[in-house]
Amino acid sequence: MPQTDLPEELHPELPESLQEIVDSQQLHAALEWLETHPPHVIADELARMDAVHAGMAFRLLDKDRALNVFEELEPVDQQQILEGLRDHTFLEIVEGMDPDDRARMLREAPAKVAKRVLAGLSAHERRMTAALLGYPEGSVGRYMTPEVVALPQDLTVEQALRTVRAKGAHAETVYTLPVVDHGRRLTGVVELRELVLSPPETMVAELVVTEPAFARATDSAETAARLMRETNDLNLPVVDSENRLVGLLTIDDALEVIEAADTEDVARQAGATPWVGHYMAATVWQLARYRALWLMLLLIAATLTVTVTDAFEATLEQVTQLALFIPLLIGAGGNAGAQAATACVRALAVGEVRGSDLLKVIWRECRVGLVLGGLLALLGVVVGALFVGVQIAVVVGITLVVICGWAATIGGTMPLLAKRLRIDPAVVSAPMVTTLVDATGLIIYFTTAKVVLGV
Repeated sequence: MPQTDLPEELHPELPESLQEIVDSQQLHAALEWLETHPPHVIADELARMDAVHAGMAFRLLDKDRALNVFEELEPVDQQQILEGLRDHTFLEIVEGMDPDDRARMLREAPAKVAKRVLAGLSAHERRMTAALLGYPEGSVGRYMTPEVVALPQDLTVEQALRTVRAKGAHAETVYTLPVVDHGRRLTGVVELRELVLSPPETMVAELVVTEPAFARATDSAETAARLMRETNDLNLPVVDSENRLVGLLTIDDALEVIEAADTEDVARQAGATPWVGHYMAATVWQLARYRALWLMLLLIAATLTVTVTDAFEATLEQVTQLALFIPLLIGAGGNAGAQAATACVRALAVGEVRGSDLLKVIWRECRVGLVLGGLLALLGVVVGALFVGVQIAVVVGITLVVICGWAATIGGTMPLLAKRLRIDPAVVSAPMVTTLVDATGLIIYFTTAKVVLGV
């Protein structure tokens, strides 16, 4: 077995962290660590390190291994490595990259780096990269590989396999083989497995899937990636406006697209700006900067709560015990709203809910909220009766039912409304919903107290 495939437990004498080895300037130990770990582990370690140390470690890799590790890195980390490489090594790395990986890196690269990369490419690689960069931002055309083995529809299996052998070395994948007509229009796909297992004289037309899932090059990359997940395809054909084959979206790129989209949604649901790069490599100032804007906006929005409390100051003065339950009520309402918002954002992302389902979602979430409010009200009345008396306990119970129903309705509605307004649904999810429900929940609470207690 090659040394690079040895499991880590066979080398207990090596430190777990590449950073520790580089810091101690142990060249032999660093080389051994790099030889005994797979590319994705090395890439993760490089992403954790600063530019200087990452560049030092990367330059210890041999050419082939360096390219494998480089393609495992995120674009922001790739740029960091490239900036520290000499021209000869720089050109070898960028020329050896797959066109889609190269285009993804250049999409986020500074102009200086992008110019240096494009200038160092061969004419063929430059044309492919420029073609990918010509598609709209976020489209599947930016993520597809144009290096595809396409089969004419009038071949036999034997002829098709000869074509795969002749052209397959220059393609990123040969597991899914698009079948095209003489105008290169997509007519279907055939799996390599089917060709290998079929008699040589069989016509490809007999094996082809004639209505495959496919995407337009201008379609959203996230939509195409989620389509692959639904259809369980390893590769998705990509066509232009005239149905001519232009590339394939491969499963590894689809997974990266979904991961990036989910990462962005999680950050926005938490009230933060998504950041690029490795969390452990980000500075304290960078992380604070990504979160500060949203916190300030939410703080300003939270002044609604202060305004509502001030407006009902007279009510609080007459029944000071009402103040005891404010944290409980706004907490319950905020959590109910956040749960509904998170569920609807997720349902929108995976295609389970559409904009046309708005009224159905409102009706569904309203009933869910009322059920939850009723369950919490039973507990709230018991606790309230023990501490402050039955009347205020009834106020708390009624308020919990109304607040939870209202909060769940708002939480389920806002992501769908945002979608209709072409705003990222995650932006108006948990933190914004919680802030809105806090203010409106106090209005419900004090209004209920006025009616029930007559104050």
